[in-house]
Amino acid sequence: MNDGEVLQGPFNIGEAAALSGVSAKMLRHYESLGLLPKVARTGAGYRQYGHDEVHTLRFIRRARDLGFGIPEIKLLLDLWQNRRRASANVKRIALEHVTDLDRRIAEMRAMKRTLEALAHSCHGDERADCPILDDLAADVAPAPAVKRPASERLRR
Repeated sequence: MNDGEVLQGPFNIGEAAALSGVSAKMLRHYESLGLLPKVARTGAGYRQYGHDEVHTLRFIRRARDLGFGIPEIKLLLDLWQNRRRASANVKRIALEHVTDLDRRIAEMRAMKRTLEALAHSCHGDERADCPILDDLAADVAPAPAVKRPASERLRR
């Protein structure tokens, strides 16, 4: 479907899921989290989605594809739906997410280096001794997590 096409509705949950690229299970989950407003229901209780809901689901899917968490998506949805928003707020959220991605990439690179070094030191033969398992079993306290919740990071 092209961006210029206007969706007709109402759509059942399967149709809305197919049009948005979001599974029916996740669609219900997003609705339960308040990312998607409660939708109309048929007399038999089936959900009915319209163009606006499908568009919102596409927004959520794209934000998830970019790695945004639910708290950030809630903020972005609020800003998207507020025509009087300041784009500076949106940019701040995006740049904070970039900083978080940089941190996570650095952590993953460090994990990769550690695993490569451990794998290199393992003989990988019939011997029982294994530096990889020894490292995993080492009695070392994990570093405390210091990541603040997104809602705190974004309230500046």
